Amino acid sequence: MKIAYVDSSCLVSIAFSEPGSAALRRRLRGFDRLLSSGLLEAELRAVLAREGVETDPKALLASLWWVHPDRPLSEEIDRVLACGSVRGADLWHLACALLLAADPAEIAFLTLDRRQAEIARHLGFAR
Repeated sequence: MKIAYVDSSCLVSIAFSEPGSAALRRRLRGFDRLLSSGLLEAELRAVLAREGVETDPKALLASLWWVHPDRPLSEEIDRVLACGSVRGADLWHLACALLLAADPAEIAFLTLDRRQAEIARHLGFAR
């Protein structure tokens, strides 16, 4: 089963039809399961509201399986920070993705953020 953790930047790109978003949409369809934290919904809705876009993001969110950590992610956060510094939201997404697999190579981490992608590669996530 092909699994990917999806960062907010991917759905924001698709929502705004940014260059490359059609290819990204096709890439997402190549996975059996797409996962993300509930933070993605908050970030996506915040960008839509800030930009005055009245599009309902339900269709974009419908294909996602939600990650709901039932414990603090201190261990995963420490693993991410050992690889370098990232913004808080990016740290949370990476930590949630680490929670999902004993071996990060078992899942892809999809993001358009260069720094976050660099850290994801360093952690061993598939591309």
